[in-house]
Amino acid sequence: MTFTIDTENNITAFATPEEAAAAATTPFDSFSSQKELAELAKAWPAERLVAIFNSLTGVAPVESFKSAQAAASRIWKQIQSLGAPEQPEPEVAKPKAQRKAKGRAQAAKGASGKGKTTKKATPAKATPKAKKAAKAKEGGPREGSKMAQAIALMQRKGGVTISELMKTMGWQKHTCRGFVAGAMKKAGYAVESFKPEGGERSYRLPK
Repeated sequence: MTFTIDTENNITAFATPEEAAAAATTPFDSFSSQKELAELAKAWPAERLVAIFNSLTGVAPVESFKSAQAAASRIWKQIQSLGAPEQPEPEVAKPKAQRKAKGRAQAAKGASGKGKTTKKATPAKATPKAKKAAKAKEGGPREGSKMAQAIALMQRKGGVTISELMKTMGWQKHTCRGFVAGAMKKAGYAVESFKPEGGERSYRLPK
């Protein structure tokens, strides 16, 4: 499972890194483990960590955290339910009519959550989505997506400087770095990072 968080602090769960990258239309950071989230959290102000946690469903609002690591731990624990299927209750001997009625109730309950951002990806749909993502990779990323724009820039002869990437994407420096090291790498792109003499950090994709 890959999670993304955008500039509005919306956290979304995806079945694969490719799916997360293909769906990107706004600046975002991605992470697949508590450790990766903790690394991102180090660069975020304390106010943002509080805002992220308090925006999650079913939490008791907090005013502060002892550290970024503590915040990342609590956020990570809370978002593990994103996209996870509801656990069915243990089956007991019941008349057929009752079992059918229960099935309809569960289906109705599941349908009510489809509009939520946090229900975009579920393990149950991981297999077909993964196949779809793999197919998209063969033909390249979705046209107009952030991934497609970044690839076009990095495929130039001299690559792209981090300043050019920031200007084109409208992102902060740490977001650009996280995108290259996280989303691009997880999507299977071997990005070369180099720094010309007297120049600034640049990125390119080998042809």
